[in-house]
Amino acid sequence: MNRVMDESFWVFAYGSLIWNPGFDYVEVSKATLCGWHRAMCILSTHYRGCAETPGLVLGLDRGGSCRGLAYRIADDQAKAVQRYLHDREMITGVYRPKFIRLRLQDDRQISGYVFVARRDHTQYAGPLSPDRAAHLIRQGNGCTGSSRDYLATTVAHLDALGLHDEALRHLLDLVDAVPNV
Repeated sequence: MNRVMDESFWVFAYGSLIWNPGFDYVEVSKATLCGWHRAMCILSTHYRGCAETPGLVLGLDRGGSCRGLAYRIADDQAKAVQRYLHDREMITGVYRPKFIRLRLQDDRQISGYVFVARRDHTQYAGPLSPDRAAHLIRQGNGCTGSSRDYLATTVAHLDALGLHDEALRHLLDLVDAVPNV
């Protein structure tokens, strides 16, 4: 059965937007994004770290798939939410905003507003060894808190939604296995 794409403004959440969207929405659904995966691949020098001791936060990197949440925004709020997200996510330009096709839990196909990692940006950390990633997470502390708390909160919310991410869970266990110095 061919369905017409929903023309509403949808936002895809894969990390902190799951537990701290910062905007109102009229509908929320679990969603799958193909062609991109959730990865701790962004050096945080503001929210969860600083230039001298960067933390590590999530980005959508190429390949695989990612399960998260999709928020449908009221038509009269779409432009304001897009501006809010731009101000929140684009402070250093490490992400590229895009519209990408998502599949909702009820099999509807939508176009979702997504922020993907820019591999050409200096804050793109790329694939890291688990030990290196854990080190960056342990050291990161910025204006909104620690990189460790960001990771733990994300893992807890993904688990509560039934969207378990074993790689993030393993990384959190590794971070917590070594005391923060």
